[in-house]
Amino acid sequence: MLPSPVSSNRRGTSQHLRTFSLSDLKRALNLLRARSRFTNLSIIVLAGCFCVSFLYNLAFIFSSSPSLAAYTPPQSILSTIARNATLENLSHLVIVPGHAIWTGTQPDQVLDVDRWTLEEYQRGGGSYRISAFVEHIRRGVEMTLKDDSSLLIFSGGQTRLQSTTTEAESYMRLATKRTLHKSHFPRATTETYALDSYQNFLFSLARFHEITGRYPLQVTIIGYEMKRRRFDELHRTALRFPAHHFEYIGIEPSADEESARVGEAKNGYAPYKLDLYGCHDFLLAKRLGRNPFLRFHSYHSSAPELRGLLEWCPDDARMVYDGPLPWDVYE
Repeated sequence: MLPSPVSSNRRGTSQHLRTFSLSDLKRALNLLRARSRFTNLSIIVLAGCFCVSFLYNLAFIFSSSPSLAAYTPPQSILSTIARNATLENLSHLVIVPGHAIWTGTQPDQVLDVDRWTLEEYQRGGGSYRISAFVEHIRRGVEMTLKDDSSLLIFSGGQTRLQSTTTEAESYMRLATKRTLHKSHFPRATTETYALDSYQNFLFSLARFHEITGRYPLQVTIIGYEMKRRRFDELHRTALRFPAHHFEYIGIEPSADEESARVGEAKNGYAPYKLDLYGCHDFLLAKRLGRNPFLRFHSYHSSAPELRGLLEWCPDDARMVYDGPLPWDVYE
């Protein structure tokens, strides 16, 4: 007999192959679809994580970098403050930095050395050194009375352990007792936290903002002639305050104080030239020594535009602050 035709086997084999292929294809498609869903979900999760990370980093960058964004103090503070409307348009800041504390109460005690709390190095100067303090005060009052756009600020903290008041408050009291201005002269005030000349300048800018709600267009500082370079070349540079909006009036004691000028060069100008912001080593130690009553200022909240500058203390002590400042627009 002849063998059976193989065609029937081919049909069976072909049918078997078709059945296998379709079933396998369905399983493959289901598997691919499952993987696709998993892949899409992964992409969505990863994208979400990226967005969260991006927003977090963005918030960190803007919160940690200085800005001039407005800050509103708590209502418990604002409810106790009512600015004098006549002071809101003032634009000229006159600063008289304190050098000592007057403890007297009567006009005839102004030149009495025993009525002044002095550093040891100041005691050898006699009454002529005190006369310079009084002249600084007098000139500050005189300039303020002549310029209706000015605010006079006596600046200086409670720097002496023997005293119960501040340099600034004692200067204001002296001005009042000598009838240099009226008892309640609204365009004269105090800044009672500064511990050195750099803070005299910076803190007075902040205090001007507390009183007027704005920053000054012009700054005049009245002090020793021998400190002119310190204020103009170093402090003004550190604060980036424009030179054409700044004036320094120097008044020296009548007697020749060569030793004082040498002391200024050695203990004032030179240290600040190396440490512009006075926050390292030698100058920081001086601040600590001048703060026996642990006083600290409120300017982070009352002058928020200066926060970055108030906290600036770079490892490179000569590096000038590079953040935004209110007087950048003056240039």
